[in-house]
Amino acid sequence: MNTRARAIGTSLAALTLLASGCAKDDTATTTESGASLVEGGTLTICTHLPYEPFEFTEGGEVVGFDVDVLKIAADAEGWDTKVVDIGWETIVSGEALNTGQCDVAAGAMSITPEREAVMDFSDQYFEAKQALLMKAGAGYTTLDDLAGKTIAVQDATTGADYTRENAPEDAKIVSFEDSALMQQAVKTGKADAGVNDNGLLNYFASQNPDVEVGAEFETGDVYGFSVKKDSNDELLSIVNDAIASDDYDAAYEEWFGTAPE
Repeated sequence: MNTRARAIGTSLAALTLLASGCAKDDTATTTESGASLVEGGTLTICTHLPYEPFEFTEGGEVVGFDVDVLKIAADAEGWDTKVVDIGWETIVSGEALNTGQCDVAAGAMSITPEREAVMDFSDQYFEAKQALLMKAGAGYTTLDDLAGKTIAVQDATTGADYTRENAPEDAKIVSFEDSALMQQAVKTGKADAGVNDNGLLNYFASQNPDVEVGAEFETGDVYGFSVKKDSNDELLSIVNDAIASDDYDAAYEEWFGTAPE
């Protein structure tokens, strides 16, 4: 676990909680690089907390891999960062970007055709699989092992979609608003197992020895950051530069080990 509060994290004092339907005034500013920001000099990031180790609160700060990568982009332009914690549905629908609540959306967000229709995505920055979380020693190795049992998923995620498409017909699928509730359902025995991204679940299992990840499923998921559709190519370019940088590799190594090629 990254036990220290990252120096480049975003202070909770800067964490802005907005109602999902609340649009900001159209006061976006254009920077010298041509990027559009809803608040001059600040890169405003929409996410849904917590989703360890990509974004979560620690020591009074919002930290995580996603936060680090977007901080690299902001630092290159001399911008501050601010995190907006809102509902996941508001993010993946594109509403948060369309209503000016943020400049860029993050949250270990898989790039899908449905999401690409309503948002523009950066280059991919993380490859993921779906994984099966269970109590330690439960012994489940496939979704078929969960016939007649309860499976926890998170609302509006690719893991929830994968589970509904592949779980046994008599399995009971229970959906939770956020990943923390989904994981706790497995930890406390309210669900027999849970399905979500492997980065999330492996991290949770490393911190909670009473649960384990028993299987991972190849789904071709890759993560991207998103901006408002057809409106902010300059910001995408800045984010893509951050993903391609040596600083990205250093952040990846800190959170996950060896950086990908």
